[in-house]
Parts: sequence; structure tokens; C-alpha cells
Amino acid sequence: MDTGTSTTLVPNRALLELRGGRSWGRPRLAKELHRYCAARGWTSPGESNIEKQIYRLETGRVRRPDPFYARLIAEFFERPPIDLFGPSETSATGATYRIRSHKFIPLYVGAEAMADLGSVPADDVANDWLTGQRIEQLELAGARAFGWPFGVVMFHLVEDLEPDSVAWLAVWRRRTYDENMTHALQVVADHGFSVLGDPYVLSTYWVEEVPLGGPALDSALRLLCVPRVLVGRQGTGTPAEKLARASVVEQAFLRDGFDHPDIQDFGVQAIATGYASWSGVVYRPHAAEQCLSERELIACELSVQATWAYTDYLRKVVESGQDPEVPAEYGWRYLRGVRSRLTTERPQESAQHRAMREAIINTSGLLRRLDQAIDTLRDSDRR
Repeated sequence: MDTGTSTTLVPNRALLELRGGRSWGRPRLAKELHRYCAARGWTSPGESNIEKQIYRLETGRVRRPDPFYARLIAEFFERPPIDLFGPSETSATGATYRIRSHKFIPLYVGAEAMADLGSVPADDVANDWLTGQRIEQLELAGARAFGWPFGVVMFHLVEDLEPDSVAWLAVWRRRTYDENMTHALQVVADHGFSVLGDPYVLSTYWVEEVPLGGPALDSALRLLCVPRVLVGRQGTGTPAEKLARASVVEQAFLRDGFDHPDIQDFGVQAIATGYASWSGVVYRPHAAEQCLSERELIACELSVQATWAYTDYLRKVVESGQDPEVPAEYGWRYLRGVRSRLTTERPQESAQHRAMREAIINTSGLLRRLDQAIDTLRDSDRR
């Protein structure tokens, strides 16, 4: 993506002098920049594309390149980008993303433990779906605790972010997930409860502003839906090194476009962009009065993740070679009702709401888990 094109062509004398000082033609400089990418493990656009970009920049047909080329050329020549291309529009306006991050940390502690916890109705969020109750005595900084009588405690952590890139969020997400999970487990343990299922964290991002337009905007939102593609599996290096590597990958995706087979679209053109995946959910409203509300999105996630944590506990017991034992009121008939509540349309449900619900449930794999849990508990009843 080129961020600035001149109507009156003014050659970039800084780049011309740097290339001329080495007595290189454009093909030689393109080859050296291609090698520079390879040496640093960056995805190169290819020598021919780099040569074309050099021509555009040197002749003034493009005044400011996209962030990838700006960084590549500036680092190669060991010059700050502002000396080569002038101030960018992004740096001049201080443009950033504005995102409200919702983290869900569900923990299965068992129905008996839930009966020992006092709770109050959660009128503001959860009771449009499966009834969730606020648990006042479980305190985690910045989070509210909810409980479901079948044995799930969930911390809902809300954080307002203004990152300058998806790469920053991806690195931050990777680092804070472990911290958040550790703190949540400690809070529950401090109250004398054991976590019987496998803990995890899942995020939903309500996106208010994106400093991009056109195809790059859509690619950025898709990256937010699966941010892990920007960080290495091993996660080695300092935070600055991780961010630098993630930034290079992000710029390549923004330049070339990004999609992922796990992403399911539930947006409506001109009203909102919505994506769901195994990794999380992203929603960017465009028409505030016509789109889904943030409350609807969060209510759906609370219900889905509470049910997912319960069925995952049942899976864990089955895979250990045992029959799960749960209170009769939360057995297979209860889960059959939950499956109907989560998967069946309501008479006055909007098309947008239905699309959101189906996308979140489909990408979470919850329906398969519910079917397996119902069959398992029904078989246990027959013995």
C-alpha cells in the first residue's frame, strides 16, 4: 500500500545520492535489499518488485512507501525513515487502533464448589443467554467474576487498548495470557477450590478505530482474529525482538493481503465487519445504530465459553477412562436443553445476531463437544 503519491514529481535526492554513492544501478540495489530481507528472515517482495518501488520512490512518483519498504530501506542505509521520506501521515496524526479487549477465563470447579459461592443476578450481561451469576467474593484486578451452577467460574477482563499495530497486540496477548491465567487460578485456589478442567483464555476485540483503509483494513481485522500467526511458536527473544519480527510479518500481510481458513465472516456490508475463529472474535461497527451491540456479543461469548468449559471437563474425564459424575440436574437432559438454547433460532432473533451466534459456535467446535457430552452422560445413566 502506497501512502502518498505526488502530483508534481519531485525526485527523492536522498535516495539517489545514497545509491549513487555506491555506484549501483537500481537492479543492484534491488538485489542487495532482497538479500537483506533473506538475512533477517523477512518475507521479500522479490527483486523485480523492489526495483519497481525504488524507481517510484527515486522519481517522486511515490513520496512515502508503506511501512515495510520504509523500514527495509531505512535500516539498509542506516538512516531514519524521516530523513529519507519525511514525516509519515500516521506519525503526524498519531493514528492508532482503538480496541476494547474482552478476555474470558473460564475455570471448571464443579457444581458443589459453585453452591458454596454466593452470587447475585448479572442483569447487565449474561442473562439473555444461559443464566450467569455475578460472584462478588472472587476478585481479580480489572475483571468481574461470573458463575454457572453446573460448575464454571469465569473471569471477564476488559482492557482498553490503543496499539499502533496488530503486531503489538499479538505480542502483548501472548505475554498477558499466561499472567492472567496464573492470577485467575490463584484467586480460585485462595478460596479453597480446585480447578478440575484445563484452563484457557479467549479474547473478543471490539474495534472502534483502525488507522487503515481499503484492503489493508480488512486484512488487519482478520489478523486481529488470529493474531498468533504474527508470533513464532517458540516465542524466544526480548519483547522488542518479538515485536520487530511480528511487525515484519504484519507488514507483509497488510501489503499482500491476509486470510485464514479458520476465519468465519459474520459481518454485514456497510454495517459492521465481524470475524470469528478458534482463536477469538473481532467486531468492527460501521453503523452504530444498525450493528450488533457490544452487550450482545459479550453475552454470547459468556454463554458459549461457560458451556465449552463444562463439556471440556467431561471430555477430560472420558479420556482418562472414567465415567463422569455430575449432579442429575446438570446431566444429559440439561445439556440437551443447552444445545437447543445455543443453536436454535428465536422467533424474533435478527439475522445479524443469528450469524454471530452460528459463527462463534461453529468456530469453537462446541456443537461436537455438546453431542459427545450428551451421549456420554446418557450412557452413564443407563448403567
